[in-house]
Amino acid sequence: MHHQRRNNEDSEGNGIAPLSSFLEKINNRYNMDQPKIERLLRLMKMMTDNVSYTISDLSERLDMSVRTIYRYIDTFREAGFIVKKQGDVFRLDKSSPYFKDISQLIHFTEEEAYILKSAIESIDESNLLKQNLKKKLYTVYNYKILADTVVHGKDAKNVNVLIEAIENKRQVQLCRYSSAHSKTIRDRLVEPFAFTTNYIQMWAYDLEENNNKLFNIRRIENVQILPQSWQRSSEHKSGNIDIFRISSFKQIPVKLKLDLLAANLLTEEYPLSEKHLTKISENEWILETKVCSFEGIGRFIMGLLQNIEILESEELKNFIRKKMYFSEKN
Repeated sequence: MHHQRRNNEDSEGNGIAPLSSFLEKINNRYNMDQPKIERLLRLMKMMTDNVSYTISDLSERLDMSVRTIYRYIDTFREAGFIVKKQGDVFRLDKSSPYFKDISQLIHFTEEEAYILKSAIESIDESNLLKQNLKKKLYTVYNYKILADTVVHGKDAKNVNVLIEAIENKRQVQLCRYSSAHSKTIRDRLVEPFAFTTNYIQMWAYDLEENNNKLFNIRRIENVQILPQSWQRSSEHKSGNIDIFRISSFKQIPVKLKLDLLAANLLTEEYPLSEKHLTKISENEWILETKVCSFEGIGRFIMGLLQNIEILESEELKNFIRKKMYFSEKN
């Protein structure tokens, strides 16, 4: 029976068998070894969030032939997955009956997986467990897909190029980077090596100024990977990230007294703050931590001026006074 196609989309399959039967069917059909099963699971993951990868892209990234990709897609349909097609882009619809089972296999949210990857990367290279941990995590998670779901358009394209450069330890040219500090727009030659949360900024070694810097992803017009490998990797050093998700090399000690409302809102919006809070009464909490700048903590305080008392530092108090002055003036 032929299925009708609408809006250039193809939907097929409504099976409800458990995921284990699907994997058994795959194994019986292709007599798969472990590496092939891992590639199949990565294909499932990539097709789940797919909005841009063509069959050729999937073939290249997973080291499979185009013919094999098509065979797997047919098998997904036969097993009960809903496969949708837009042009040469195929994806697995999340309404497919297997997705509840699949979600139980992948225990990390996108942000959790990225944080876990960062933690693994921080392990000393001489530790034999590092490569095993990375291999197992990469088996079920593709970080180019993560970037596509967190950032969009031009930024997603640039982030994916930067991820590729980092993985291959290559220098890049940030084309027409718009600097807020120097108020210039020009190309920058850098060695990228890390991202901040949600790909908002990138840590890179500036080869012109010979230091590590943060570059805002949105200010990059385009990224070109260069043939040169990293030359200054021993000097790569990313800065700190405070509980308000602000990054820099600075760390400024601060101390606040919060009422119950402010403490609750703080831990809800910034979960990492909880370990820096101390309860001193039924309605009073002390936050003692270090921040990378006053911007993040300042925004939080400005929204709860009646619920927060600044105990330290004088610099933070002056920062808030200036913010209040300009706010009232405008």
